[in-house]
Amino acid sequence: MERTPITREGYERLKKELENLEKVERYEVIKAIKEARAHGDLSENAEYHAAKERQGHVEARIQYLKSKLAGAEVIDCSTQNSDRVVFGVRVKLENIDTGEQVVYRLVGPDESDVKKGRISVTSPLGRALIGKYENDEVEVQTPAGMRSYEILEIFV
Repeated sequence: MERTPITREGYERLKKELENLEKVERYEVIKAIKEARAHGDLSENAEYHAAKERQGHVEARIQYLKSKLAGAEVIDCSTQNSDRVVFGVRVKLENIDTGEQVVYRLVGPDESDVKKGRISVTSPLGRALIGKYENDEVEVQTPAGMRSYEILEIFV
């Protein structure tokens, strides 16, 4: 099985979601199905069909999360050396063309969220940054074209 890197925080977040699905959501769906059955004819019971569909989504998500957690390799980012870009560090970048500055944390693919400043180490930008140092420049092919960045700061 291929191991996927994940931060401790990301692992705990997925684990918490799984626990909620197994201990809360699953039973709420079962309760909704039971209540809908009490309304009679199931063939035309929209509540029943909606609850069964929700049950399918919940069970699929549970299986997905179990698979992700089983294949996760938790990496302790608190011990990372911050002189070069590695998994778990934060990187302050400047777009050389626009002067725009952004800060990203390099995380595993299951916890990336650009809007929250987390990019995957397997993304084009993440792969370009790994192993680089402050003041290095990186070029990345994006859907919007080639982008050039300068690494301003690396921190944990």
